[in-house]
Amino acid sequence: MDMFTLGFWFISVILMIFSLVKSKKKTFAAMKKSKGMMGSMLGEIVAIIFLIGLILTFVPPESIERVLGSSNILFSTVSAALVGSITLIPAFVAFPLVGSFVSVGASIVPAVAFLTTLTMVGVVTFPLEKKEFGLKFTIARNALSFIFAIIIALGMGLIL
Repeated sequence: MDMFTLGFWFISVILMIFSLVKSKKKTFAAMKKSKGMMGSMLGEIVAIIFLIGLILTFVPPESIERVLGSSNILFSTVSAALVGSITLIPAFVAFPLVGSFVSVGASIVPAVAFLTTLTMVGVVTFPLEKKEFGLKFTIARNALSFIFAIIIALGMGLIL
């Protein structure tokens, strides 16, 4: 475990103890409510991850190199951003995956666009997010995330 994960665990434990000391009744009520919310979403989350895993199984590395390593950076970046937007992969899998994209010939700008939209934009999770946060918020968050993902990718291209 890295130091950030340990730090988050430490902060979480401290805040949980503080909450328990302040009000055991409210803390346990909140824990029960969050357990119920997670339980109701678990089936949808597992289905989404399973579906995306199947899709990624059928994408050959040659296709990745052809699309992400092309000479047209704008086309590659937008393509990568769109694919990243509709893909759902945990961050601990996404970083090594993008590293392997770069090692098979992908340009850094499309790779970063894929990674940032992968972690920031949620087209696949849109129905779940809409249900929990509302349509207006979900559309605004996803649109802004997509725009900033492209800006981040282009910025990385300028830096590197």
